Parts: sequence; structure tokens; C-alpha cells
Amino acid sequence: MKDLIEYIAKSLVEHPEEVSVKQSGGNRTRIELSVAKDDMGRVIGKGGKVANSIRTLLRVAAEREGKQATLDVTEP
Repeated sequence: MKDLIEYIAKSLVEHPEEVSVKQSGGNRTRIELSVAKDDMGRVIGKGGKVANSIRTLLRVAAEREGKQATLDVTEP
């Protein structure tokens, strides 16, 4: 799941080298995504649509593994 979020984020941003993804938890996984300040708008999207779409993909990937997952986009 961490690899999926990292791949999506690096595809969206202009500074892929500044993408950082941290995963914690067991059955209930929490993933923190951090990107460059200039790229926050690209990851969040207008009205949060991009971030919500990423969360949906994450939920589907977690469900396939029989887990639950949440995504937090943190400021650098």
C-alpha cells in the first residue's frame, strides 16, 4: 500500500524527490504522505478531490489484503 501511494504521489508532483511516505500500524494501517510545499495543491486538488480519490484507491488496496487504511497528507 505504501508503494501505491508513493507511485501515485510521484506521478502527480513536480518534485518527486521530495515525496515521503510513512506507514504505521498493523491491521489498521495509517499512511502519512508529505510532499514539497509547492506540490500540496496538486496532491490535494480542488476541493480535495485528488486526495479523496487517492484515499479511495488506498481503501480498495487495503480491502484486498483484508485490512483497513487511512491516508493523511501532512505539511512539510
